[in-house]
Amino acid sequence: MAALGQLGNGRLRLCGLKRLVSVARAAKGVLLEDVRGRGTRRRLSPPHRVREASILLGFGMGSSLLVGAGKIWNPKFDLRQKSFYSTEASPDEVEVRDNFLNDPRISGEIYSVHIVKLCKDGNLSSIPELLVTLHEKGVFLDLKTYNLLLAAASEKGEINMSCQVFKHLVGSHEYLSSASYLALAKAFLKTSDCTKLLKFIKEVVELTLHRSSIILNRIILSFAESRQIDKALFVFNHMNGLKCKPDLFTCNTILDMLGRAGSVDEMLYEFAAMKEASIAPDILSYNTLLNSLRKAGRFDMCEAILKEMEGSSVEPDLLTYTALIETFGRSGNIDQSLRLFSEMKLRQIRPSLYIYRSLINNLKKMGKVDLAMTLAEEMESSISELAGPQDFKPKKRR
Repeated sequence: MAALGQLGNGRLRLCGLKRLVSVARAAKGVLLEDVRGRGTRRRLSPPHRVREASILLGFGMGSSLLVGAGKIWNPKFDLRQKSFYSTEASPDEVEVRDNFLNDPRISGEIYSVHIVKLCKDGNLSSIPELLVTLHEKGVFLDLKTYNLLLAAASEKGEINMSCQVFKHLVGSHEYLSSASYLALAKAFLKTSDCTKLLKFIKEVVELTLHRSSIILNRIILSFAESRQIDKALFVFNHMNGLKCKPDLFTCNTILDMLGRAGSVDEMLYEFAAMKEASIAPDILSYNTLLNSLRKAGRFDMCEAILKEMEGSSVEPDLLTYTALIETFGRSGNIDQSLRLFSEMKLRQIRPSLYIYRSLINNLKKMGKVDLAMTLAEEMESSISELAGPQDFKPKKRR
């Protein structure tokens, strides 16, 4: 039977760690060494590279440990065996694991295998210490592994761990996915204490420097999307103090969040504040205001927004006309609705089925049945040319 070391003083000695061989090289296969001194170079096809744990664990074995087809020929200490990660592992196995993870030659890919297994097992107790080790060794994980770790930490409500993982993530990756930010926001769901949040965003700003405004914008957006309005506003209100000026993206996020929450007065306050800060509203800003005001029944304010738009360089689009035509129709000002309907067609903006039906219904309520029938015939004759759902999609945020 193969042995992993020599027994002495009641414990297992690792005499073969010096034989731990380097990880698979990018596209060139791996070097598999024999502990007896013979070297064998075996080429592995790309699918069998690092992803399949292409590493030799030569712990003083009497023969080579060949890596191929995703197998490591030592079941007891296979990187994918439960005993390697289990909190119930024997002291000898823990020692092997710790020596393995602390070896300076282990790459980020192998750490990723280890972390993925820990996340799947729900065993995150060793993650903080492992992240410190990674930082000290200058080893970075891939984005997928970081996101998996973030999701696992957030699921358990581990705020400190989530913040630690996120800082590693922004320090090693230029671009983060939406999943990264949403997982971070989820970690804060069950707390109302903003002390940790303030400390965290200060550390993030120090880490990210030139892109700190972009990172904070995405954090605010993730809080808004997870309906954590107070935390989104908290980060927003501290941006200037952190030397991160809010921009148009920030303001549009706040307007949209407040509008969806029905906080119309707060939304109008922030709209006025952004203009005072010399941040010019765009079509997304105005459409957000108009839709929120329409839903809240604040028809008088919609007319004021329209006048402001007409005095600016912002051109109304399909979303703008849809909100305004319905607003004036519901308020009884059908003539204004018809004027806007004619104006949009002059601008060569195709009306939608929704706009036609809104006008027809409001005309009937006002007793203008003949005009309603005329519009109904016009709608039927041009049904194939009307704007569809895809035309209502707002422009993508940066």
